[in-house]
Amino acid sequence: ILSIRAIGTNSPLNVFMLIQDDVVSSIGSEMKSLGAFIRKLPRGSRVSVGYLRIGTLEVRQKFTTDLERGAKALRIPVGVSSAAPYNPYVEVIEALKRFDSQPAGRRAILLVSDGLDISRGASLIAVGQSLDLERAITEAQRRGVAIYSFFAPTTTSLGNSTLINHAQGSLQRLSDETGGRAFFQGLGVPTSFEPFIKELNSALDRQIALTYLSTHPGKGFHRVKINSSRPDVDINYPTGYTRQ
Repeated sequence: ILSIRAIGTNSPLNVFMLIQDDVVSSIGSEMKSLGAFIRKLPRGSRVSVGYLRIGTLEVRQKFTTDLERGAKALRIPVGVSSAAPYNPYVEVIEALKRFDSQPAGRRAILLVSDGLDISRGASLIAVGQSLDLERAITEAQRRGVAIYSFFAPTTTSLGNSTLINHAQGSLQRLSDETGGRAFFQGLGVPTSFEPFIKELNSALDRQIALTYLSTHPGKGFHRVKINSSRPDVDINYPTGYTRQ
C-alpha cells in the first residue's frame, strides 16, 4: 500500500444514472427522489442520464456539470414490456464507454433495473452467468467505475420469484465486483427509493482512495482482497484489476 486518504464529502463525482425503461409503473414516482440525489451531488460533479430500452441506450442528457439540467432530464419510465432491452448489460457497457471522455476522479453508475438478461432465452438463465454481465464487470473495473444497483421489477419479472432471484444475484455480483453496492427490498417492488438513496449517500461520503503497487508479473485479471483492522467495518471495493 502506497497511500490511504479520505476523499471527503465535497469531492466531485462523475455519475451516469441509468434507468431500465420497462420497470413497473410505480417506479415513476421515484423520479423526484432520484432528481434530488442529482441536485445534491458535490459541486463540480458531472452527471449523465440514460434509459435502457429495446435496441439502444437512450441518452437524455450527456455528461454535464449543470446538475439541475441533469435532474430535469429524468422522465417516468414507459413501463411496458415492448420497451424491454432483454439484456440490460449490453447498454451498461455502452454507458461505460462514455466515461472515457470524462476527467479522472470518482466514477459511478446508478443503475435502476431488474438485472435480468433473457436475450438467450429464459430457460438458459442462471445467477450471474450472463456473458454480457461478465463484460460489464470487466469494463467497469478497467475504467474505475463503481456500479450501484437499485432493483426494480419489470413487467417480465414481476411475480416470478425464480427470475427475480436470478436477476438480483446478477445485480449483486455486478455491484460487488465493481466496488459498488446492490439495494433490494425483498423480491417485490420497493415502497420507496429513499432508504436506498440515504444509504448510498452515506457510502459515497465515507469513500477513501487507496493506492497500491502490484508486483505480480503476469498479464490478465488478478483478484485483490482488502481487510480492515476493525472487524465491524464493511468494505466495498473492486475485486481485482487487469494488467495489460
